[in-house]
Amino acid sequence: MPRRNATLKAIIDVILYENPSTQDEIAKKLGITRRYVTKLLRPLIRKGVVKRAYMVDLQKFGEFADVFGEELTSREYAGSFFIKELLKDMAEHVCKQLEKSFRALEAYDKELADEALRMDYVTNHMHEKIRSSVDTAIAMNPYSEFGRAVVFTEIAYDLERIGDHSGIIANFTVKEAYPVDPVIMDYLRRMYETGISMVRKAMSAFLKERLELRDDVMELEEEMHRIQRRALNCIATQMAETSFEEKERSTYYISLSRIVKTFERIGDISVEIVDTAGEFYMNIPRTTTPERFRRI
Repeated sequence: MPRRNATLKAIIDVILYENPSTQDEIAKKLGITRRYVTKLLRPLIRKGVVKRAYMVDLQKFGEFADVFGEELTSREYAGSFFIKELLKDMAEHVCKQLEKSFRALEAYDKELADEALRMDYVTNHMHEKIRSSVDTAIAMNPYSEFGRAVVFTEIAYDLERIGDHSGIIANFTVKEAYPVDPVIMDYLRRMYETGISMVRKAMSAFLKERLELRDDVMELEEEMHRIQRRALNCIATQMAETSFEEKERSTYYISLSRIVKTFERIGDISVEIVDTAGEFYMNIPRTTTPERFRRI
C-alpha cells in the first residue's frame, strides 16, 4: 500500500475508533502535520465520506475500498474491511502465541512459556478492541446489512478461546516437574502442526471467502482425531507402567492428557470458524450441535 494511502487509512482509523474533535487532535495522535491531515481528508470531505464533525459515513466509504488495496468478497460491505484487518492481525498473533507455547513445551523452556503466557494479555485486548469496534460500526451505520457484522465478534471470541488453550500448553511447561516423554512429544508435535494448519485455513476461509478450504479443514480434523487416539493410548500405557509414589508423576500424566484434549479443542474451534464462514457468505445454517458432540 502506498505510504499516502497508509496514512489516510490511519487517519480513518483514528476517526472511527477514537472520536477526535479536531484535525489538530488527529495530527497529534499520528505524529503528522495538521496541513497533511487536511490535504488527505479534503477529497473525502467533498464526497461526503467524512463529515465535518469527523465521522465516517461507512456506506459511502465502501466506494473507496480499492484505495487501500482491499479485495472485496461477495459479502463485503461498507466498513467491514476495517474489522477484518483487525481479525487478520489477531489471527496472526494467536498463531504466534500457539507456536511459542508449543516451542516452550518442546524445549521445556519455562522462560519461553512465560513469554507465551504474557501474549495472552494482547490476545484479550485484541478481542475487546474488535468487539468494541463492531459495536461502534453498527452504531454509526444505520444500514441493516451491517448488523451481520456481529459475526466478527464471534470469530474474535473463537480466536480468544484458542489463545486460552495456548495458555494451557504454556502452563504445563511452567508448572510440571518433568519434560514431556519423547514418544509422547512426537504425537503432540503432530497435533500441534495439524491444529495450527487448521486455524490458518479456517481464518483464510473466513477472511478471503475461500470456502473450498472447508474440505481441507475437515480432513485435518480427522487426522487430529487419529493422532489423539494414539496419543491417549500411549499415555495410558505409560501410566500403567509407572509407579505413582511421587505425586508429581501422577499429575504429570493427567496434565498430558489435558494437553492432548487442548489440541483437539483447537481443531474443533477451527471447524466452527469455517462453518461460520459458510453461513456468512453462503447463508448455509450452522448446526447447533457443538463439534465435539457430532462424533458421538
